[in-house]
Amino acid sequence: MESPAKRRKKNDSKPSAVPHRNLDFFFRKQNDKKQDAAKESAEIRREDVQGLVTNKQQLSDEELARQLQEEWAKEEDEPREDTHHDSNGQVSLSQSRAEDREHKADQDRQEFVAAALKAVPSPETQQTAGTARKGVLGLQSTASDEDTITLTVPFDQSPLAYDPSQCVSELKRHWAGDGGDASYALLTRCFVLVNSTQSRIKIVDTLVNCLRTIIEADPESLLPAVWLATNSISPPYISLELGLGGSAISKALKKVCGLDNTGLKTLYDKHGDAGDVAFEAKKRQSFTLRKPKPLTIKSAYQTLVKIANSKGNGSVEQKQRLVERLLQDARGPEESRYIVRTLVQHLRIGAVKTTMLIALARAFQLSRPAGADFPIRDPTELSKLKKEELAVIWSKAEEVVKTCFARRPNYNDLVPGLLEVGVSDELLLRCGLALHIPLRPMLGSITRDLSEILTKLQGRDFSCEYKYDGQRAQVHCDDRGKVSIFSRHLEVMTDKYPDLVALVPEIRGDGVSSFILEGEVVAVDRNTGELKTFQTLTNRAKKDVDIGSIQIDVCLFAFDLMYLNGEQLLDRPFRERRGLLRSMFVEKEHHFTWVKSIDATSADSETVLEFFKSATDIKCEGIMVKVLDNLPNPDLAPLEDEDHNDVDGTPPSLPVTPSKKRSSTTTKRSAPTAHGESEREKEKDKGTRRKALLSTYEPDKRLDSWLKVKKDYAQSADTIDLIPVAGWHGQGRKAKWWSPILLACRNPETGSLEVVTKCISGFTDKFYQANKEKYSEGSDNTTRHKPSYIEYVGPTPDVWFEPLEVWEMAFADITLSPTYTAAIGLVSEERGLSMRFPRFLKVREDKSIEEASTNEFLAALYRKQEAKVKDSAPGAGQKGRGGADGDGDGDDLEDQ
Repeated sequence: MESPAKRRKKNDSKPSAVPHRNLDFFFRKQNDKKQDAAKESAEIRREDVQGLVTNKQQLSDEELARQLQEEWAKEEDEPREDTHHDSNGQVSLSQSRAEDREHKADQDRQEFVAAALKAVPSPETQQTAGTARKGVLGLQSTASDEDTITLTVPFDQSPLAYDPSQCVSELKRHWAGDGGDASYALLTRCFVLVNSTQSRIKIVDTLVNCLRTIIEADPESLLPAVWLATNSISPPYISLELGLGGSAISKALKKVCGLDNTGLKTLYDKHGDAGDVAFEAKKRQSFTLRKPKPLTIKSAYQTLVKIANSKGNGSVEQKQRLVERLLQDARGPEESRYIVRTLVQHLRIGAVKTTMLIALARAFQLSRPAGADFPIRDPTELSKLKKEELAVIWSKAEEVVKTCFARRPNYNDLVPGLLEVGVSDELLLRCGLALHIPLRPMLGSITRDLSEILTKLQGRDFSCEYKYDGQRAQVHCDDRGKVSIFSRHLEVMTDKYPDLVALVPEIRGDGVSSFILEGEVVAVDRNTGELKTFQTLTNRAKKDVDIGSIQIDVCLFAFDLMYLNGEQLLDRPFRERRGLLRSMFVEKEHHFTWVKSIDATSADSETVLEFFKSATDIKCEGIMVKVLDNLPNPDLAPLEDEDHNDVDGTPPSLPVTPSKKRSSTTTKRSAPTAHGESEREKEKDKGTRRKALLSTYEPDKRLDSWLKVKKDYAQSADTIDLIPVAGWHGQGRKAKWWSPILLACRNPETGSLEVVTKCISGFTDKFYQANKEKYSEGSDNTTRHKPSYIEYVGPTPDVWFEPLEVWEMAFADITLSPTYTAAIGLVSEERGLSMRFPRFLKVREDKSIEEASTNEFLAALYRKQEAKVKDSAPGAGQKGRGGADGDGDGDDLEDQ
């Protein structure tokens, strides 16, 4: 009989489990001892560091930093006594783990010292840290990495005294270690000097000296420098937008500079400008764990282009990384300030487009790149000239550069041309008018009443035109039938108006092969021709419009012709250009026609007044008045008027139609010049008391040749009394003030204040300052939270005002609004009322809050406005509303 033990034993039985023991089991005691020793050693080192920090009264910050760095370097060089190797020469596992723990202790120590010590290491300590063993992470000082070489470049000297050659050699040696390209610090130096003065002369001189230095030291960096200094990366007609929101820059600042949300908001509330926030954040950052890579002008511009080109999946993360890299590479607080201002597209250096063009013209009069042979002027000789003589030399060069840019507004064309041929007639030919590249439109001067117009245009023939309230459009068509449409701001609108593109073959006459014309796009009723409101046009999709799904029809009212059959017409009188426009193109009812106009003289005051009234009665903004001929009418000019002694009385010639094909002689004769045809030179050089009134088309100029009278400028226009209730931190020059400001009317039934509009126009700097003091943050007159009695659903203002005063406001039109809810239910059940082009007039000190305008008054103004339109309905097909750029933000006040 088998024993019980044998019975339990089976063939499939398994041996009892034996516990698995790794190497740590056998070396546990040894490891425990080493861990205890390591902890004790780390504690001793921590106490030593704490002791050093505690003894800061005995050691200066710099001495303490040096002592710590020397001790760490010494420890790095000492051999480790506890390193054990096996027979194969491999470090034991336990020892490897001990080293990891010690390395972690080293990192903890460095972090502790970085937090406790606020000193900047000396250059000797920097070198010691730089020669430390590879692979050991060391602290980098942000202050010592700032480019100090460029801080001494005297850009603020007079261009006639400044000599770039004295600093070019040193700058090149300094840049050689970083690839040889001009550093962004050079541009920052210029920005700092420009921002430190309000003198326009000083600003121009500083830009001239900076541009000259780049021209002679690194001409390849000139084009990106110009783009960066003008706060853009491409011309408007090339869609290249950064597409950055405020959150991307905020995240980058927090990550790079170690800020939290509270710290960032505190800085922004104090300074109000993103660049100033970056300056303060970078200034407080003493150390960084990554040595900045020197930022160059080229690399900064190329990074911006990369940000703009980031599209599709992952683009947000990619843009974020690029922004962070820019901020990391910015050496010092000033570079950080201007990098961030560039990212938010608000550089704030006062170097607008015109200033840059002037600076370029003067810089290329004094300097040229190596290898170029175009003539330049000797600064020594120029310094001997009188102020008036020097001004003549500067102005001639500036006129050439401005003319080139107005006709082809792209620095990618202008700057390479300047580097090759300088300021010359050859540059004018290179940068002439071209199809599918928009020229900058001519603008009209503002006049307050009709009497001012008649005074200015005394003795002249002029045309009065309705100012249609739509969107100004520049239409290009080449001989292959390709069509491009551009806005007043040179943005591409071709996809927005496919119906106009399809219309071009129908309106082009038999003798027309290519053209550039200008007109106003207005929403219309296709069946009756009745003009619709500007708001109707804004409801149309802005891009990728399908011609089969268009619900808002438009008509193009043409008013000028600048290019025809390969020949530019800019230097021809307006009478001739208008004649060609109306004879060479075909009207199509309710699709394409001319602006309604009359011809008059200063003697026809009653006729002009009636024409103005007919325009305003149908909600036109007013009229445009344009000089028809370059020369005064001899029948209107008094003989004793010395302004017109040279008039020969020759009647204007009939329009000459440009041929489709032009010969080489024609091309040469019609090439644009800086001063135009002989007629224009005669008119300019006569030394008249009044400014010459030329009927030529002058791109990007605002002259008295075109005058506009708008109903909101008229003294008899309606006004409304509103209450300021909130404001935002201003941007740029207005960063220290409240701008824009929200205004509201009263609802007498509920006692609430209904927001009507926000305003940025009509204020003086003195008023802004007083307003900021009255509604200062933290005072009893402001609050961070919206009061319950204010009705508003738009973007949240930075501060809400206590209702204290009443402002008288002017405006162009009262419109239905999807944003503002003022008077909702009184005119429309779905929309409230707002105002176009609000402008501050004065504070109504004679009125209390209870006497401010009510929502009923606002609704009554709207009904009165609409009644005028209905009364003028007959014949409305040929009448419209004055021009606008179509964005509805108030910037279209200066459309013509």
